[in-house]
Amino acid sequence: MKLGTLGLIGTVVAALALPAAAQTTHTTPSKPSPTLASPSPTTGSSSARSTLVDINSASAADLDALPGLGKTRAAAIIKGRPYKGKDDLVNRKIIPSNVYNGIKDKIIAKQG
Repeated sequence: MKLGTLGLIGTVVAALALPAAAQTTHTTPSKPSPTLASPSPTTGSSSARSTLVDINSASAADLDALPGLGKTRAAAIIKGRPYKGKDDLVNRKIIPSNVYNGIKDKIIAKQG
């Protein structure tokens, strides 16, 4: 009798699992397909550079708007100026490396 009960339970479990197994997951492509109206490479790179925050001249509000930075870290960045490179923020222990990794593509250290 136990063997028959186990077989019945296994059949019920398998029948309930089939709908879940039949579902497929949809993934989005990592890169959008190119279109005819896409910007030229020179236009795209210049607009990306214009949105970078210069750590040598940015205001406290601009630095505070970066992810992982608050008013205290923004003030520390301003106090430590000038920077020869953006990696000086980590090398001089102004911000931790995990915060730097989150903002390194959004900042620049212009020499002036």
